[in-house]
Amino acid sequence: MNNRVRTGLPEEGSAATLSRKQLAERIRRGESLADADLRGLDLSGLCFDGCDLTHAKLAEACLARCSFRSANLSGASLWQADLREANFTGAVLDDADMDLADLDGATLLRARVRRALFPLDRLPMDRIQESIRTGRRLVMDRADTGGR
Repeated sequence: MNNRVRTGLPEEGSAATLSRKQLAERIRRGESLADADLRGLDLSGLCFDGCDLTHAKLAEACLARCSFRSANLSGASLWQADLREANFTGAVLDDADMDLADLDGATLLRARVRRALFPLDRLPMDRIQESIRTGRRLVMDRADTGGR
């Protein structure tokens, strides 16, 4: 799996790459990751608390056990991402695309989710709303295996 991060950060240009360690250092320094291209990368367990991830491309990324407390993920693409046991407490998910994502075990306590897309075929809206209110971990329905 690729351990390099492609970023679209203005000071680096769109073809720049960062190692996981360099990305963690940028997060620690509070640098913006708005518009960053992190598609398909294994970033499991990283702490993105308070990060600006507006319009970040996180599709198909492994973000299992990541913390996004109070992070801004407005307009972010989390399509088909592995978000198992991720913590979105107080995060802004307005217009975020989480369709086909695995949100099993994730929590959304006090998250803002206006116009966000969720995998509603496996995760009913009432469970999402309950997690936002109570912090209860999400439980996704099993995917239809077509009788297998």
